[in-house]
Amino acid sequence: MSTNACRSPVDGSELLGYWLGELDATREAQLDEHLFACRACGDALGRLVALGDAVRTLIAHGGATAIMPPEFVAQLKAAGLRVHEYRLPPQGSVVCTITPQDDLVVAHLEAPLAGVQRLDVVIHEVEADRTFRLTDVGFNPASREVVLVPKASDLRHRGRSTQRVELVAVSGGDEHVLGHYTFNHTPHRG
Repeated sequence: MSTNACRSPVDGSELLGYWLGELDATREAQLDEHLFACRACGDALGRLVALGDAVRTLIAHGGATAIMPPEFVAQLKAAGLRVHEYRLPPQGSVVCTITPQDDLVVAHLEAPLAGVQRLDVVIHEVEADRTFRLTDVGFNPASREVVLVPKASDLRHRGRSTQRVELVAVSGGDEHVLGHYTFNHTPHRG
């Protein structure tokens, strides 16, 4: 491997596509050759993989609320995590819980995402009279859903409560609510 700076560094999004196996065979072979010969790009890929592992560990242990692609949920399930999933249409509601056997709870929020440039997620905790907003979250318009993973450790300690979630399309100074979703949490009775 060369120790010199790279003359044509690989873009971070392309490194991510390489790591996730999303590139066509020709481009993947080109990057294989480049990454083998280029220490700078190889190190960048290593940092990306380490970051992904750290995020996976944080999410897998229920340490953070997150928005993630459906494919990531599938990877977590394939790795052996027990995932309790809920699917809600716009204006939908569900009675939900987390059991001692669940590693994660995942909410698939269906929404018309075509044409959306920026998406925010607004979470209202009704009993606590508290609202927080996740701004400019990642999403794939073709998937027609946003996958919300609430902090599992919070859910385990939560009593009977209601949480309302809104998906908000933002364009310039305008906002448009794409859907409301209501979660009526009930503590697990085992």
